[in-house]
Amino acid sequence: MNMKTQNEKLSFWKVGNKPTLLCAFLYFDLSFMVWVVLGPLGVQISKDLGLTAAQKGLMVATPLLAGAFLRIVMGFLVDYIKPKKTGMIAQIIVMLSLAWAWLGDLSQYQNLLVLGSLLGVAGASFAVALPLASRWYPPEHQGAALGIAGAGNSGTAFAAIFAPTLGLMFGWQNVFGLALIPLFIVFVIYIAFAKDAPDAPAAKSIVEYLQVLKDKDAWWFMFFYSVTFGGFSGLASSLTIYFNSQYGLSPVTAGYFTAACVFAGSLVRPMGGILSDRMGGIKTLSCTYIVAAIALVVASFGLQSALGAVLAFVVTMLALGTGNGAVFQLVPQRFRKEIGVMTGIVGMAGGIGGFYLASSLGYSKQITGSYQFGFSIFAGLALVALLGLSAVKKRWRTTWGSSAMTSAKI
Repeated sequence: MNMKTQNEKLSFWKVGNKPTLLCAFLYFDLSFMVWVVLGPLGVQISKDLGLTAAQKGLMVATPLLAGAFLRIVMGFLVDYIKPKKTGMIAQIIVMLSLAWAWLGDLSQYQNLLVLGSLLGVAGASFAVALPLASRWYPPEHQGAALGIAGAGNSGTAFAAIFAPTLGLMFGWQNVFGLALIPLFIVFVIYIAFAKDAPDAPAAKSIVEYLQVLKDKDAWWFMFFYSVTFGGFSGLASSLTIYFNSQYGLSPVTAGYFTAACVFAGSLVRPMGGILSDRMGGIKTLSCTYIVAAIALVVASFGLQSALGAVLAFVVTMLALGTGNGAVFQLVPQRFRKEIGVMTGIVGMAGGIGGFYLASSLGYSKQITGSYQFGFSIFAGLALVALLGLSAVKKRWRTTWGSSAMTSAKI
């Protein structure tokens, strides 16, 4: 490690607010764990309720869609009542929803869809945790700060590891009650240690917020994130069902395989931010789209070995996780004053991408008998995103991303 790199590393730990960064990570992590919990439990739920492939796909996709739109609401609340209070409200709603799921009647499919909609509040934590952390850090450390906070994606892996086993031991409905234990612990830590940044931007009117949608760069970021995070969340929600259906793995083994893939994507999100800080977000993001597209095409052919499929999906998740970090190294540079609403809007697009992938895989399996069509279309979207990024990179690097406008690498 050269002296310059070491100094950059030390300077990151000398700025910002580390307890708040940790709280943002923990809140994000546990929220994402319950956001996708219907996926790891999907095999057991489907067996009890006799669900079709399309119904399973819609069940695991519903929290993704609900979380997508609720991120807009959370983005508004973050700027109006600040991130900490917004996060407290969201955590209370999620815990009440889990208590209802634990003690209520989930024998009807429509009740599962209602639960999925309520769990969307947990998915909307993205629009709270990232601004909570981001506002404490200067431009040159946005990638690292948001990468660390965003590593809460790893909560999806915890759901894949523990939910199937706990479901077999105690019954899948009791898993919702067990999830309340870690959520309450994190809630107490969050209240005690999270702090809002003192220089938060003043709240704007709804009309002013909507002005950001007139900026074409906002739409580009929405599309780019719909592919990176959409791919990550869609796969995290669907792979347990996929491994069970495609290779006949038990729910627990399928959960472990899914966790391996999800951990890969989660752990590299900070690396995506750090790489973007060092070499530029555009270059990092371009590489991720190429790798993700190739890996998805390979996976789409239904490899003979389950281990081979795991390898293909690990590579996919590594690319997508890096891309998630890269997108949110760029967003704060372009929309520093609108980071609250932009986190909500861009996060919404990511959730919509996840809903599309998860639901399309279910319909692809039911209609064609194979998952290939669903995976191939999403690989094509990654290539379209690459073309779009190539079209805007020169303008970005010569306007808001120029050295005269920011100290960060674009």
